Amino acid sequence: MPRKEIVKVDAAAANPHLSLATKFGGLVFVAGQTGRHPVTGELGKDVREQTRNILERIKTILTAAGSSLDNVLTATTYLTNVKDLAAYNEEYAKYFPTTKPARTTVTVAALNSPELVIEITVTACIPD
Repeated sequence: MPRKEIVKVDAAAANPHLSLATKFGGLVFVAGQTGRHPVTGELGKDVREQTRNILERIKTILTAAGSSLDNVLTATTYLTNVKDLAAYNEEYAKYFPTTKPARTTVTVAALNSPELVIEITVTACIPD
């Protein structure tokens, strides 16, 4: 039986209370990522910039795990304002132009910090 492995990634502003991702067998489970730049840790100013930062963070994490955005199976997104959905969709489509994963998008009252407007978590596979 496969064992759970912690994916080691050096990312700015990583939450010290959780693993950025875990692997189990051929799957990678990426923890919810927020809109901080993966290198500088600076928070994006709006939903577009936060979405780009998140997806760049996820891309870095998946690469460290031996996967990529092309292998994302599911994505769950939490938005604090439904009015941001169109802008989010436009940025998201740039990262998933053809191989779109199954996705759930939920509007929430708040995330764990008032300046955060979006959080995304994904599950991906590791190709053979």
